[in-house]
Amino acid sequence: MKAMRLARAIASDISLYNEQKIVKGIEQDNLFDVLKEEIEEGRELYKSRVSAEIFAQTNFFERAIVDVVVRPKGHVRSRIW
Repeated sequence: MKAMRLARAIASDISLYNEQKIVKGIEQDNLFDVLKEEIEEGRELYKSRVSAEIFAQTNFFERAIVDVVVRPKGHVRSRIW
């Protein structure tokens, strides 16, 4: 599905350009605070490129953030896992 691929591409860019922030955010258990601006910017881009119906009825973007940004960093030491 195109919307899912778009969400994953945006999440991939967030991960690629914010590697150090992501690691630090996981280590300090404040990942979503640290990446707030980047995630919101990505969400707005995603929202602008998919239909309102898809945006409202799916969680593709949030799922992509977890799958592409957070899950690959499971090796980072943190209290959250």
